[in-house]
Amino acid sequence: MNNGSNRTLDPSCREKPPLAIDIILNLDIFGISLYSILTFMAAVSMLVFLEECVYIYRKVPAHKKSVIIWVNGAAPVIATMSCLGMWIPRATMFTDMTSACYFAVVVFKFLILMLEEVGGDQAFLKRGRKHKLKISTGPCCCCCLCLPYVAITRRTLFLLKLGSFQFAVLKLVFTILSVVLYTNGNFDLSDLSITGAVMWINPFVGILTIIALWPVAIMFIHLRNTLRKIKIIPKYAMYQLVLILSQLQSAIINILALNGTIACSPPFSAAARGYMMSQQLLILEMFIITLVTRLLYRRKYDPLPAEENDDHENTKMAAMLESA
Repeated sequence: MNNGSNRTLDPSCREKPPLAIDIILNLDIFGISLYSILTFMAAVSMLVFLEECVYIYRKVPAHKKSVIIWVNGAAPVIATMSCLGMWIPRATMFTDMTSACYFAVVVFKFLILMLEEVGGDQAFLKRGRKHKLKISTGPCCCCCLCLPYVAITRRTLFLLKLGSFQFAVLKLVFTILSVVLYTNGNFDLSDLSITGAVMWINPFVGILTIIALWPVAIMFIHLRNTLRKIKIIPKYAMYQLVLILSQLQSAIINILALNGTIACSPPFSAAARGYMMSQQLLILEMFIITLVTRLLYRRKYDPLPAEENDDHENTKMAAMLESA
């Protein structure tokens, strides 16, 4: 009798992901329905985004158009790339990399969005001259409560921008490097050995991600009361949700697949099935986030009142005064 270590496996469980035509030919009624519904969701997500772009182009001030379009596009772009990965499993690595590169830019753009909502760099510096930044926030230093508050200066603002901008640039650099190594046979997502390129590139990208998220969190904590009227808290929640679902959720599912927790299901190997489940979940989740995001960003874009002329608590910056 065969035990668990030497049981016979279907040959397809050790093969590469199937071709798109193989998936189409093997779809049953349930599969056709599932793929059709998910494809429809991805298409609707992109159509909603395009409609939102038209609205933003017509109704939003020029200095805010670009950043709002970038931030709004996170969920639709990920849904579209996931749909392509669902239909073409062998392209999953490239569709995931494209989504990750786009979101790396969104991290920086969300920081710029918060600055633009208070009137730009000059207005932010003018409002912040009486305040200090709390830097003991996640994901880097949420436990380091002893860290001092930092004065708001041009240099501080530059460092905050640089902290997020580096991720947008270096993520693209490491993605190109990964593709080059993949074509040479040196980058294999299933190779988790210490000598594999994946074990060196992915952790380093993870560190860059944490560094990039820190300035955004600092700025959000500082401006959340000032921008409460424009629903910055649910906007930030949607941004964080996209991050968690597209990065953490996908990583967990893929690790479970590589460890054999997710079983092989011909014509999909365990790893390919894990990637497929991840893509299908992302399409559904990003479709919902796209609809919610549309509601949050469709509003009148009036300038904020000057802080010195507005004594309401919700329009004051959540930071420590210089004298504190």
